Amino acid sequence: MRQPAHGGNLAWAAALAGCPPDAILDFSASISPLGPPNSAIAAILSQIGNLKHYPDPNYSELRLALSHFHQLPPEWILPGNGSAELLTLVGRELAQLAATILITPAFGDYYRTLAAYNANVLECPLSFVLGHWSLVIDQGQMTNDKGLLLNNPHNPTGKIFSRDSILPYLEQYALVVVDEAFMDFVPPSEEQSLIPVVQEYANLVILRSLTKFYSLPGLRLGYAIAHPDCLAKWQLWRDPWPVNTLAAAAAIAALQDTEFQQRTWAWLPPARNQLFQGLAEIPGLQPQASAANFLLVESQESILQLQQKLLKRNQILIRDCLSFKELGDRFFRVAVREESDNQRLLAALSRD
Repeated sequence: MRQPAHGGNLAWAAALAGCPPDAILDFSASISPLGPPNSAIAAILSQIGNLKHYPDPNYSELRLALSHFHQLPPEWILPGNGSAELLTLVGRELAQLAATILITPAFGDYYRTLAAYNANVLECPLSFVLGHWSLVIDQGQMTNDKGLLLNNPHNPTGKIFSRDSILPYLEQYALVVVDEAFMDFVPPSEEQSLIPVVQEYANLVILRSLTKFYSLPGLRLGYAIAHPDCLAKWQLWRDPWPVNTLAAAAAIAALQDTEFQQRTWAWLPPARNQLFQGLAEIPGLQPQASAANFLLVESQESILQLQQKLLKRNQILIRDCLSFKELGDRFFRVAVREESDNQRLLAALSRD
């Protein structure tokens, strides 16, 4: 039995390891170990009494909080039930074009949403030369009747593309969708988000997630940033009240929690570097440089036995990359966790 396509499946891991789910040390889901923020928990508790009411269908307060956070008018922002819900709307939009250029290896949900609407998909693999990933799109695929879908920082490689390297594509494609689910982990002085230029391009859609950085995957909350005409159309396509009251309250509080944000930006670079160096010292493993809160690791041997061994012997779950067909069974991905957890992983890997 192989791990399902998504990471974080603790029920599957616990069944294989023969232990309770809460005994699993999960490196497979790229969620910050520092949260959820206390501010978000307090906000959730404060809204328990409002569960008897429907949420505001326009999410005015949440959109205003996101508006202040990104310095954009609220009508340019659409909250959703995780970025997965918004990705489904993206798939419907892209399917109306002649084709969609998909940068690979690609997150499995991209294939799901494009297949759901019978979109024509043209895969464009990242170039991997001398240990570095780079984005090179064939000039012949750059036509204004196609769409482009990519994520930045890229999952699963951790590669961050500069804003300037993506901007030219906005002149080439009918629609450019940039999934920035992991951009929050990049300190403001280094981040390459396209949000500062979104009002200049009616064909740009940016997807963001609040669940990874703030450790709230169980609440399901993301948002899209795009031209108001596009978002108004999406509103007509989807079910009402996609974001629940507790998720909206937690998001508003988290966005205002500058102390938590600063603490995360201070924690991640040294923790990631320490884990990178530890992995690099283990024979047969080669971690890839990353701008996100995870590391892609290349192995000289198949990692399928390693994954199961770590589960059964150490109750540690790593993310295999079989769902990324370009990577196969010689790569795995691990989240960056707190130092004691990272050391436990390194010690377990060093035994093999």
